[in-house]
Amino acid sequence: MFKPTRAQARQLFFDTWRKYHRHEIVAGIETVALDVILMHPEYQAALADADRYLDKDYLPEGGDTNPFLHMSMHVAIKEQLSIDQPIGICAKFAQLVEITGNEHDAAHRMMECLAEMIWHAQRYQQAPDALIYFACLDRQLKPSG
Repeated sequence: MFKPTRAQARQLFFDTWRKYHRHEIVAGIETVALDVILMHPEYQAALADADRYLDKDYLPEGGDTNPFLHMSMHVAIKEQLSIDQPIGICAKFAQLVEITGNEHDAAHRMMECLAEMIWHAQRYQQAPDALIYFACLDRQLKPSG
């Protein structure tokens, strides 16, 4: 399993953005990353300044949103959807799209659940558990009120 370092994961976004602006070919995971970057204009200025942002720490207690984590989660979700892994994730996504009205908002709801599953795996030093992911998605699908 490929486990990039923080710098490698961030470099993917910097390189993809640079290639896009130079009209160079993007391929493979870069095409997915570019789709995500284009959905998030609020992060594009950071992608144009690798020297400043490659090693920047984003601290939640300071109210910072980590654009690289956010975009990486989008990429992970797109990859999951491309192969329906975990099995059934495409059906859950379709239901979320119906509820939210668009794929971007649906992806953000999925992102909350993916983060919950990852947090649980890290907290308890276990493999990610799709049951936790799907339980959270099921909660997202229930009408609020």
